[in-house]
Amino acid sequence: MKLHFIQRFLTMVSLIVGVVLIGFCVFACLPNGLDWSSDVINFLKGFVPAFTAFCGLISIFIGFADIKDKKEAKKEELAAKKAEENK
Repeated sequence: MKLHFIQRFLTMVSLIVGVVLIGFCVFACLPNGLDWSSDVINFLKGFVPAFTAFCGLISIFIGFADIKDKKEAKKEELAAKKAEENK
């Protein structure tokens, strides 16, 4: 019972922290706030190409792993059929 209360409390704290951080980001980009909008745009201009390249590499690795898993599953399926036929 106590563990359930702690989990609910931590969930609420994480939601509140998330809302506060999003609010800060909006405030920081507003002209009347910290006016960081040009800095944010410059950061995104440099970050987005690097991030998309990283995502592309991860996608390639996942694709190779998926192909390898399908080949192994096919081999195991054939081995199971052969074992079934030999019984």
